[in-house]
Amino acid sequence: MESNVVDVLKFTFVETALDEIATAEGRVALLVPTEGNLGQEARRVNRLTKGAVERMRDAKGETAKSGSVVTLEWPAGMAADAVDLVFLARRCSVEEARKAGAALAKRRGAADLLVLLGNQTKAAEIVAGLAMRDYGFDQHKTAEAVEDARSVTVMASKPAEVETAAEPLLAVAEGVFFTRDLVNEPANVLTTTEFAERLVALKSYGVDVEVLEEDKLAELGMGALLSVGEGSDSPSKVVVMQWNGAEDASAPLALVGKGVVFDTGGISLKPAAGMEDMTMDMGGAGVVAGAMKALALRKAKANVVGLVGLVENMPSGRATRPGDVVTSMKGDTIEVINTDAEGRLVLCDVMHYAQERFSPAAMVDLATLTGAIIIGLGHENAGVFSNDDAFCNGFLKAASAEGEGAWRMPLGKAYADQLKSRIADLKNVGGRPAGSVTAAEFLHRFVQDDVPWIHLDIAGVASVKGETALAPKGATGWGVMALSRLVADRFEV
Repeated sequence: MESNVVDVLKFTFVETALDEIATAEGRVALLVPTEGNLGQEARRVNRLTKGAVERMRDAKGETAKSGSVVTLEWPAGMAADAVDLVFLARRCSVEEARKAGAALAKRRGAADLLVLLGNQTKAAEIVAGLAMRDYGFDQHKTAEAVEDARSVTVMASKPAEVETAAEPLLAVAEGVFFTRDLVNEPANVLTTTEFAERLVALKSYGVDVEVLEEDKLAELGMGALLSVGEGSDSPSKVVVMQWNGAEDASAPLALVGKGVVFDTGGISLKPAAGMEDMTMDMGGAGVVAGAMKALALRKAKANVVGLVGLVENMPSGRATRPGDVVTSMKGDTIEVINTDAEGRLVLCDVMHYAQERFSPAAMVDLATLTGAIIIGLGHENAGVFSNDDAFCNGFLKAASAEGEGAWRMPLGKAYADQLKSRIADLKNVGGRPAGSVTAAEFLHRFVQDDVPWIHLDIAGVASVKGETALAPKGATGWGVMALSRLVADRFEV
């Protein structure tokens, strides 16, 4: 089946030419300041439409939120089908600028779009918001695939500067789209083998990619990870992606992702209602993949390694049973109380391997790990757990700057004590109280003392039922922007 997925928008940046506005076809978007005088582009459109822009601002301007859009349909005096008026403060925030771009993307339809940005200082952020929201996953719809011939032209006072500023933002958008596509895919398409093949394709962007197969994982002693995939016909894999963008051989940042391509719960079978959503249980691995693509596309001057454990959790005669004891790569024995608490079994081995092989400067793991984090934080924030205040605060700052909700949660010995086992070194669950915290403490056990570490529980934010500011309903790509910003802030030289 041919893909209907639209890639990140391609933009043309040109210098402002007022005389070309009247003849532009499709849609024209222009900025209307919430205070002060109209810019030259808005004045030209106002004159062409016999004062319609000023009348709309008089009617809507006082109550319009910065970043909102209203439309003039079939404007007289212009060839365009519609004019979109973007109400935006001259000194708008990044969030307002991106929301404005996203609002334009939602209105774009099948038409060409001319965006008049003048000398707006956040022009690149408007472009980024437009690109991020212009996404659809129609891969498996039977409508005939049609090449997207729509064009987006950005007209600005200093187009070269806007294009330069937008370039890294659009690279990150490419990474976000990669994550969304992976998370949206059904499990019969995105098998562990297919997932690995899509990651191997990152070699074309300069990423070194290595796939560790089951025999190698067994040789390394990854008994915890391998136990999760025992019941599936799909082979378990670990994929290692290295981006060596720094000028020196400095220790990398390690990103580790849970990649459970489908989670039935195993022998601890989930209820049927809602199980179809478990195609997104590889969301952590999807974010790691998208972040690696974004870093490669924007040529990040940092060393980053991404590692993902790819498994499928299925029930069968071979499947791991509740009560079984498995041995992790670290050597700790784990009593499996609930086979539906499988993500931590995958992560603990991959995290240990990442530290043993790469001696990272810091490590971040991401996983759609617990339903408990959704009870605690809903779908607005990911849960953030860390052993290092400075590293954690750096991530929280990055996430806030990118508008990605994140909230720090506690760790502590009392929570870790809930994981004590009668017959093994620890259990894989600690009971209902503080389920997301005990899951984090399970992973904490596999973090070396000198490694700054963050665990991100993204169960509530990886895929959502309603649209968000920059994404339609479904996979959000949450985390790609924040991780790229974290790398820029703390690891690029």
